Amino acid sequence: MTHESAITVSLGIDLKLPLTPGHGVHWLAGEGAWEVRSEEAEFRTTRGLPLPGWYMIELTAERSVTTVAAGLFLEAGKRSVRIDMPLRVGKVTKRLVYVPRGVRRIRFRPMNAEGRFRLQHFRLVWVTPAFARDRLVRRLINAHAAYRDRTPREVVQRLREAACRQALSWRQVALREYETTFVSLCSRRNYRHWVETLERRPDALAVGDGLATLSPPSVLVVLPMGATSSPSALQATLASLRGQAVTTWRAVAVVADPVRQAALADELAREPGLRVAGQACPAPHEWVLCMSPGDRLADQALHSLAAALEANPRAQLVYGDEDRIDAEGGRQAPRFKPAWNPDLLLSQAYLGRAVFFRGDAWQALAAGREPPGGRAPEPWVHELALGFLARWGEQAAARCAHVGRILYHALDALPGVPAEHWPTLVRHHLQERGLMAEVGPGLLPGSVRVRWPLPEPAPLVSLLVPTRDGVEILRPCVDAILERTAYRHFELLILDNQSRCPETLAYMAAVSRRDPRVRVLRWDHPFNYSAINNFGASQARGSVIGLINNDVEPIDGAWLDELVSQACRPDIGCVGAKLYYPDGTIQHAGVILGLGGVAGHAHRFFQRHEEGYGGRLKLVQNLSAVTAACLLLRREVFDAVGGLNESDLAVAYNDVDLCLKVREAGYRNLWTPHAELYHHESVSRGADDTPKKRARALREADYMRRTWGKLLDTDPAYNPNLTLIHEDFSLR
Repeated sequence: MTHESAITVSLGIDLKLPLTPGHGVHWLAGEGAWEVRSEEAEFRTTRGLPLPGWYMIELTAERSVTTVAAGLFLEAGKRSVRIDMPLRVGKVTKRLVYVPRGVRRIRFRPMNAEGRFRLQHFRLVWVTPAFARDRLVRRLINAHAAYRDRTPREVVQRLREAACRQALSWRQVALREYETTFVSLCSRRNYRHWVETLERRPDALAVGDGLATLSPPSVLVVLPMGATSSPSALQATLASLRGQAVTTWRAVAVVADPVRQAALADELAREPGLRVAGQACPAPHEWVLCMSPGDRLADQALHSLAAALEANPRAQLVYGDEDRIDAEGGRQAPRFKPAWNPDLLLSQAYLGRAVFFRGDAWQALAAGREPPGGRAPEPWVHELALGFLARWGEQAAARCAHVGRILYHALDALPGVPAEHWPTLVRHHLQERGLMAEVGPGLLPGSVRVRWPLPEPAPLVSLLVPTRDGVEILRPCVDAILERTAYRHFELLILDNQSRCPETLAYMAAVSRRDPRVRVLRWDHPFNYSAINNFGASQARGSVIGLINNDVEPIDGAWLDELVSQACRPDIGCVGAKLYYPDGTIQHAGVILGLGGVAGHAHRFFQRHEEGYGGRLKLVQNLSAVTAACLLLRREVFDAVGGLNESDLAVAYNDVDLCLKVREAGYRNLWTPHAELYHHESVSRGADDTPKKRARALREADYMRRTWGKLLDTDPAYNPNLTLIHEDFSLR
């Protein structure tokens, strides 16, 4: 598909569309790849153009950057049709396009970032209008919030009504809606575009409406002034406060040195709303925010606080999303945060700076802890947040509210924090709670790893491995677990679902004779993943249940120690591992609810070395769900929620349903990057590629939508500003 002179697009068996390289692309003959030197780099052609009509684009490319999108431009006179195609590692990107009459030139941009790529498959396939309509409608149902849970007939009717109102054709309206499901705005590269278009859309700006109906909170802004803090930076912060719709605020510049305190008080005497003092003393009803001089509040920050308090009257801690201001005044590096996430809080200071504490909570938590002058407030805010967790424990979530909006703009140029400071804070926090654990640096700078102790004596773990034939995948899985697991106190139950292959049967007999930890149990019924595992759990002897696919292989011996130590914590429910495809890309790093309609895997196809969004590929965290390809939980929890759903979820989503039942029962589910395995996904079961399988998959998806629909659209471990279409944490 790639060579030095051109790339080609297949239009059929014998038809080829040659695209010649333009500016910004360079052929690397020694590597057999193209180098993209500009986001505007493109290929183009004016020959062999396709006829008008519906086409399906199919595109696969290997590239050096994970979250990128290709673009195809069809130029027809004054009209130009642009088609965005987010690229996915190991997957064919497919999308419909209507080629208009009069196309004179085609341009192709391979990716919207600098890097290298190899084009593996590029094809335009003509399709019938009926096929196109069916695929388009199904895409809207699965990926567009406005059409979620509707029937195809209802979707078509809504599109026709919209076309009539807007005096447009059905095709124009349908394609416009369809197009929105392919917008992939990587937050690292396109945040400014997101700010200019989506953040400022009418429904986002409407937050200012209804202000008169809210009770404006009293806010105390604490401004710690270090030796290098300038009055001009302080004035920039005060200007952002004066621009708030909520005016019930006051500010205190905290200066420890009495001499400098007096000098600064004289210099800033004419600043209304500001007092210079040696310490901040909030009233119990006030809401306290610590800001570094120079940082700014977003325009609607205090109104968003008021709305959050109206919705959460018990809240004592409220935090929002934030970004940074560069040297030119531009906004960058957004931090779109999850809702209250205790295990992520132990791993990283993820709350950042946009954190408000109620005055009485502040007084209790900040006693004897003055905010650090001249330094970013994250360590101090993090210390207070850990104190909040220590004080309220499992009740902290009910006393905390997250605002899914950018509330705070931070400056970049601030002194760093010694790496050891973060483990020290967490170690002190655990000691205050009477919890024993080993605390050290995490996988990222400024992160923390908490190694929880294993119970004494170590619990027996029952690993349940369903299988049918397929000795070529079962043998590597079982042998790797037996040979590559440091945790020794486990049993491995092979749940044989009607195997007929003599080699498979011989292997199961041999391995059960060879290793006393292995038992083979027969399940002589039609395939039902939930029923098979429930049967296995009923026969298991362990106090910890492990759901294990027959196509996983541990990478190192520590995997089970990590999972067991997490699963045995009394407040933890389901625990999931980090799974890789055989090529080393991410297969599973936790489940995000709502992706693709029901649920999807976070960061799928990211490279093994990548940190992921906000470092989350390398941080222990609470998630709403994890995959049963490798999932541990205590037997008492499994039994309490009734195990897996045999009647409604025989094949798909049973693990997500289990996790949500466990979460509903009051436990936190957790994902850890410190247990790593390879996963040959769905090798044994196969794809849903028959009418019967597709019908079953649709029934199971429908059950999940009916049962968990509201939660599926508002995953607390995610963020409302991030996409539910792609798995890369890109912007909506």
